[in-house]
Amino acid sequence: MREFIVEADGGSRGNPGPAGYGSVVIDAASGETLAEAAEHIGVATNNVAEYKGLVAGLKAARELDPDASVHVRMDSKLVVEQMSGRWKIKHPDMKPLAAEAARVFPAERVTYEWIPRERNKHADRLANEAMDAGKRGERWSPSASTAELDARASRSAADPTPAGPPGDAAAGAARARAALTATRGDASAVDTATRSDAPAAGTATRGVAPGTGTAARGDAPVVVPAVAGIDAQAARNVSAPQVGWAAPDLGAPATFVLLRHGETPLTPEKRFSGSGGSDPSLSDAGREQAERAAAAFAARGTIQAVVSSPLKRCQETAHTVAARLGLDVHLEEDLREADFGVFEGLTFAEARARHPEELNAWLASPEAAPPGGESFTAVARRVAAARDRLTAAYARRTVLLVTHVTPIKTLVRLALGAPPESMFRMELSAASVSAVAYYADGNASLRLLNDTSHLR
Repeated sequence: MREFIVEADGGSRGNPGPAGYGSVVIDAASGETLAEAAEHIGVATNNVAEYKGLVAGLKAARELDPDASVHVRMDSKLVVEQMSGRWKIKHPDMKPLAAEAARVFPAERVTYEWIPRERNKHADRLANEAMDAGKRGERWSPSASTAELDARASRSAADPTPAGPPGDAAAGAARARAALTATRGDASAVDTATRSDAPAAGTATRGVAPGTGTAARGDAPVVVPAVAGIDAQAARNVSAPQVGWAAPDLGAPATFVLLRHGETPLTPEKRFSGSGGSDPSLSDAGREQAERAAAAFAARGTIQAVVSSPLKRCQETAHTVAARLGLDVHLEEDLREADFGVFEGLTFAEARARHPEELNAWLASPEAAPPGGESFTAVARRVAAARDRLTAAYARRTVLLVTHVTPIKTLVRLALGAPPESMFRMELSAASVSAVAYYADGNASLRLLNDTSHLR
């Protein structure tokens, strides 16, 4: 039976936003790239794009040989775990895509493996080429694609082992077989994260989780056979995951130190306090918390800029810290708290008593908004936009973001690629500190969560 490796990826610039996918089919015996597929799919989320990339890659493999076995490799933990049957598929946008992917080949002939993004360069570059083409109002063209050459150059720079001259099929085959064997062998040969039932923290890179948007239909995907005679994927198939000590030096990340504002009179009562109700000031306890945070940051000496939500409680906290550090405070509108609509000012019990149906709907779906308020999807969209602006403005710098529970939890879950319901499983105390680092290649790493040691 012939064996194929399918590598697939997808991305969204805005999440949801302009999206595209890329897929590549590789001959497992020779390491040769057999087919590429890429398409701009309109407005969609990362997860929708990733699933569409998977479907396109599987269909391209079926066109080559409907009787083949397929080993899928993706850097989307969500897709890999859901298609492997270890995670449930809950979001309605994901279910039909997963079902479509499952129908392409019999389940017993398809296996799935999670790989770091560094090992998925070819598909990632195809997806970005498709998005770039869509931005120009064009379709992705294989004749203009440099994805394979770029990915090969990147692998060569990371792996000094010579891949052999073009056409060295025997060497390419040996390396491809070794890589495929490693993915199916004992646990010592593979990244153990691929066998875990839980996501590996810090490995997801792009993330708003399950489908917060719907893909717009575009033209049919372009699938073309690759040029033969080039030892195309040899280095890819044997390169070790580029993580930890083995990762290439990407320079210092942009680091967001996330400080929740100090306590207000509403905090001890656990009342909804968003951007749509009153704008309370800090309480005496909150001002003391801000002073302690300021002293801790001054002692560390790492903060290079201070950015704050425009709401009063954050500005007061931010100015307390900035005054100690000798820095100005810059306001970022999209770091404001969610608007909780009719829940504003209520305790959870009061909201349950007065608006039971609305509260249940809000808890059940990230796309449901309280009457007069914002959905978690809407908040995630603006927080992600703020993240992108700030990582560009403060590249390689450490910046303090003074904000609220929902924006901080959103940044954390996006960094982890966690689903929206994960926000209900995080604790964030008043004046607590969390931290996320953002690297030049798009990876994110959660460094700290809910640290309150400075308040003791």
